[in-house]
Amino acid sequence: MATKLPTYSDEEIPAKLSELGLDEWYLEGEWIRRKYNTDGWPSTLMAVNAVGYLCEAAGHHADLNVTWGKLWVKLATHSAGGITDKDFAMARKIEDTVLWRPESDSPLDGPMGKFVFSKSTAGTRG
Repeated sequence: MATKLPTYSDEEIPAKLSELGLDEWYLEGEWIRRKYNTDGWPSTLMAVNAVGYLCEAAGHHADLNVTWGKLWVKLATHSAGGITDKDFAMARKIEDTVLWRPESDSPLDGPMGKFVFSKSTAGTRG
């Protein structure tokens, strides 16, 4: 029988998110959550597929809510009954992948538009 992973308290979670640089993730109910804004439906679907691939590869699956120009991601470790290191590691991997862009000195050009962007670069879009 597998050992149940330790969970973080509601008081510990915001500090852990901040420590990991996951400043746009937050605790809501029994989940850590994040909303990603995109420049439209094709970019939203690409982000959904990227998150789905990561979660399947990690064996730790997010709950997703999808609409035009927006993707909400929710993570919790159901088998542990709360938020564990699995959730923080998955959030970090999702964040790094969805917001990845080539370095300025890269031979890669990067997206031609806004693509997927963090709240801090979203301007006034909700």
